[in-house]
Amino acid sequence: MEITMSEKTLDTNKIAAPTIDVLVPGIQTTIQDYPGRRGYWNIGVPPSGPMDNLAFRLANRLAGNEEGQAAIEITFAGPTLRINCDTVIAVTGAPIEVNLNGKPLAQWKSHEVAAGALLAFGDVLGQGSRVYLAIQGGIQVPDYLGSKATFMLGQFGGHEGRILQAGDVLNVVAGKHDGYTPRELPQVSIPHYTHHWEIAVLYGPHGAPDFFTEEGVANFFAADWTVHHNSDRTGVRLIGPKPKWARTDGGEAGLHPSNVHDVAYSIGAVDFTGDLPVILGPDGPSLGGFVCLVTLVHAELWKMGQLRPGDRITFRRISAGEAATLEAVQDALISDLRLPEAASVSTSAKVAATTESPILHTIPESSGQVQVVYRQGGDRNLLVEYGPMMLDFNLRFRVHVLMEWLQQAVESGDLPGIIDLTPGIRSLHIRFDAKLLPRKRLLDTLITAEKQLPAIENVEVPTRIVHLPLSWNDSSVQLAMKKYMQSVRKDAPWNPDNIEFIRRINGLDSIDEVRRIVFDASYMVMGLGDVYLGAPLGTPVDPRHRLVTTKYNPARTWTPENAVGIGGAYMCVYGMESPGGYQLVGRTVQMWNTHVQTKDFREGKPWLLRFFDQVRFYPVTEAELAEMRKDFPSGKFTLRIEEDRFSLKQYNDFLKENAASIDTFRTKQKAAYIAERERWKAEGQENYTTSEILEDGSAPADITISAGAHAIHTHVTGIVWKLLVSEGQRVNAGDDLAVLESMKMEFTVNAPISGVIQRVLSKAGSKVTARQVLFVIEGG
Repeated sequence: MEITMSEKTLDTNKIAAPTIDVLVPGIQTTIQDYPGRRGYWNIGVPPSGPMDNLAFRLANRLAGNEEGQAAIEITFAGPTLRINCDTVIAVTGAPIEVNLNGKPLAQWKSHEVAAGALLAFGDVLGQGSRVYLAIQGGIQVPDYLGSKATFMLGQFGGHEGRILQAGDVLNVVAGKHDGYTPRELPQVSIPHYTHHWEIAVLYGPHGAPDFFTEEGVANFFAADWTVHHNSDRTGVRLIGPKPKWARTDGGEAGLHPSNVHDVAYSIGAVDFTGDLPVILGPDGPSLGGFVCLVTLVHAELWKMGQLRPGDRITFRRISAGEAATLEAVQDALISDLRLPEAASVSTSAKVAATTESPILHTIPESSGQVQVVYRQGGDRNLLVEYGPMMLDFNLRFRVHVLMEWLQQAVESGDLPGIIDLTPGIRSLHIRFDAKLLPRKRLLDTLITAEKQLPAIENVEVPTRIVHLPLSWNDSSVQLAMKKYMQSVRKDAPWNPDNIEFIRRINGLDSIDEVRRIVFDASYMVMGLGDVYLGAPLGTPVDPRHRLVTTKYNPARTWTPENAVGIGGAYMCVYGMESPGGYQLVGRTVQMWNTHVQTKDFREGKPWLLRFFDQVRFYPVTEAELAEMRKDFPSGKFTLRIEEDRFSLKQYNDFLKENAASIDTFRTKQKAAYIAERERWKAEGQENYTTSEILEDGSAPADITISAGAHAIHTHVTGIVWKLLVSEGQRVNAGDDLAVLESMKMEFTVNAPISGVIQRVLSKAGSKVTARQVLFVIEGG
């Protein structure tokens, strides 16, 4: 879009405010800072921050800022901005059309800008996907949970928790700083953007032979992966060869071999959601029930931010020592604004391959000691796993004891450098700063700790009985199922009805029996943040209430906020709209309250639940839930919450007393589970591959546009979610013609002129590519 500015508009004598006006917002323009939010991973708050932290940090340094100050991230097509004060700017990232007052602006160098200047971005030019604009002094927005970074899905941080819109006004620091000198990055130091990426990773946390076969691991590294159109800041989906699994299923964790008892993730982990790998981004989930084969090293995370649909990737396995070398080179580049001699950003992944194991150390099982496995999760994360791969409250309490021990060591100053401690079902994920806490020291400390931890037999923890309303089979979850069938996978065994699938796979006689069990259960909260924002990961205290299901393969791209799902033996409440894999049964009230403190959201914490709370659902109608959801954030509706304590000893006694009936329930359940697997084999579902996801909707190559007619293109690669018009239909300029789903967002295609739809060149549910012709319209 072109913006014509009058002389009056550009009269700099009348513009003095230290602000930036957003005239055209671009496709997805946000405010980010670096390193984003820290210390909230264990409740499902991601760090956010820039997708490409290298270009972001360099933009700030070129503009004369500290590397982490708030700046602007631009995705695919940029904004038009009016800068209302004298300042200094720098633009970095993917090559893009950008003009300052109508003249081309060079990237990777600083520029002095006078008040009233018009800065206009166009489209990214072919390679890469994100661009960064830094303003000297940084963008001034309030902190939320310690950061200015925008988390769009959570609707907080940045400018009002969202992408920028036309009419927004951004505050900046007035005037140029004293002592400004021009800065420019040498051409040899500019990162290389391509359509064929090589990315360095550390092997693990999961690998062969326990999860993948050795052949499967070799295939992963040999493969040329393609970036899927449904990729965004939460994660980059990949299309490639079907994994070779070492297991037939995940047991209690789920029917698919990718399923594990929920574990905390690392940013940059390649997470197998079923057979589909996803590189988890800075807005990705903190907790989930899937294996992660490799993790991008910190110095290579920037490449994830420049991937675009259709790009190709190969992964190169390196060692922790090599990862440290790459990071040192990158830090020198950011500090000195030039690469050290003989170093290259574009070839930084080209180091010797390694055979380093994902397992750093194992303490074998012995009298009074369960097995402990220490796994690497990239160069800044370590995963501690207890005992066998099973759901056992005793293992979760063991994790709790270790977490408390580490928290005390951090608070006393004995263990600096720990950023986040995030518990899973039988694991503890430790995110650390390797510059303050070398991995070897952390590992040695953890091994020593096992000799000092107290016994768990008599542990008691505070618990609360939290009664939540549940709208059973709510229309919102039905919509999620419909969208999945149309835009992801049509013929999955859980389609079209997740609840019927739960009934069948658990050997229950009716859907009413599924409903009874869900409402009778008391779900112990074992983790928070599955998926996002304080969302509970719970499992029934009574094993006879544990409905076992598999998770979606591949995952949904959209789940409604506060949908309730079951995956493996676990229940979760989705904290916000997000991707997801659990089988959906209904919807409840909010788990998160961003700005308001009420009787249920207090002590300065926007999350509702705590570890070891027990959730009990009671039935309400959809209309009743709508009223509750409207009133709950303001405190007009409150929950019934009862304080109590949970004794592990008493619970183990309960299991012994009811062992016979628990075994009977599990035997029937297992038989149904096996029958479902056989059904999959008979219907050819067991060998499902991601290449079957989509129907190609490519327009014919021989499109003829008659005189007076106009072609209407899509600007994104994605799926046609809805077609809103048909051939011969008259439309007005601006009318909605179609809704596309791409990058886990919906994009509306509008009529550029009034006229008659001459041709419709796609159909609902089909794949379309960027710049493909969707409609031909004849004006008049």
